[in-house]
Amino acid sequence: MRALLLENPHENADAALESAGLEVVRHTGAMDEDELIAALDGVQVLGIRSKTTVTRRVLEAAPDLLTIGAFCIGTNQVDLATAAHRGVAVFNAPFSNTRSVVELTLAEIIALNRRLTVQDSALHEGRWDKSAAGSHEVRGRTLGIVGYGNIGTQLSVLAEALGMRVVFYDTAEKLALGNARRMGSLEELLEIADVVTLHVDGRAGNAGMFGRAQFERMRPGAIFLNLSRGFLVDYAALRERVLAGAIAGAAVDVFPTEPKRNGDPFDSELRGLPNVILTPHVGGSTEEAQEGIGAFVSNKLASYLLDGTTTMSVNVPPLALDRAPTARYRVTYLHRNTPGALALVNQAFAESGANIEGQILGTRGDLGYVVTDIGGELPDEARVALDEVPDTIRLRVLLAGR
Repeated sequence: MRALLLENPHENADAALESAGLEVVRHTGAMDEDELIAALDGVQVLGIRSKTTVTRRVLEAAPDLLTIGAFCIGTNQVDLATAAHRGVAVFNAPFSNTRSVVELTLAEIIALNRRLTVQDSALHEGRWDKSAAGSHEVRGRTLGIVGYGNIGTQLSVLAEALGMRVVFYDTAEKLALGNARRMGSLEELLEIADVVTLHVDGRAGNAGMFGRAQFERMRPGAIFLNLSRGFLVDYAALRERVLAGAIAGAAVDVFPTEPKRNGDPFDSELRGLPNVILTPHVGGSTEEAQEGIGAFVSNKLASYLLDGTTTMSVNVPPLALDRAPTARYRVTYLHRNTPGALALVNQAFAESGANIEGQILGTRGDLGYVVTDIGGELPDEARVALDEVPDTIRLRVLLAGR
């Protein structure tokens, strides 16, 4: 089997995949659709980061593909529904780089409040301009967090430790940590926050969520940060508010269109603005985070290949079955979630004389996933019978002890 890793995930991913019996091939940058289709010929495992898009067309052209690892938090760059219905399990790293994103957010909040970017530029230009005008401590200021998930909650705790008052808004019901206060609406948060930072996911419904109306609702002199998704924000409207002096500073790590490879040209309407920090999508790019992501995602991929374990998959039913000690085969069966599916599976085994020693079923929406351990022989007729079931999506037979 072969694994194709794009966009330079940590090198520790190679060892985990090679230990699962895969030949690992690397490509330093992202690939466009046609390049990816050609590269996936004969590939069972694909590893990507945020710049490679795996579309329906790519998935339909890659019949050998078994699983995708997103070596990052987001998975909106993958057509998850099509992947699931073609039997391709997708895994990501929802926790491994949260600390890195939080630390960068805090560093930028402090830098922008102290106008370090302006002072740094002045000295590099040979101008001494020692002044307290426009510089603020973060202690006592109000931080508004939009999106109170893994990153937002950790940011909440650390910001409060710095002496900031924390308010947050999330469309889902979330437990407030420490002294943080939940706001009833985004507008309510914008009216009281001295700093607004976005940490929402990449679902399509969030596109364009922050535009001219939201910027105009922010307090005069407030600071804005987006280390989440580039397509959330109208950056032309942000530029207008910065140039008008209504927004005192901004930090942006993500953009609607990003270069696919290091060294490619970059442009944005935010370039050259005062007290604006631009970073090339490096919120989670610390050596520590990338090492953690490399290990976490590659081990999930290896476990799926060897054992059929889908724990923490983002698109197929998540389950794990402890190996039956005397099992010789493990059969994994992804299917459409229809009444009687498990009965058909067990009927196929029973009629062929296969002995079931362990079994688990999980469902997610219109998908079902059954993992079965078989003792003794697994007659070919059992495999054929399952393959011929109309609701079958993908059937895999694994040797015990692999």
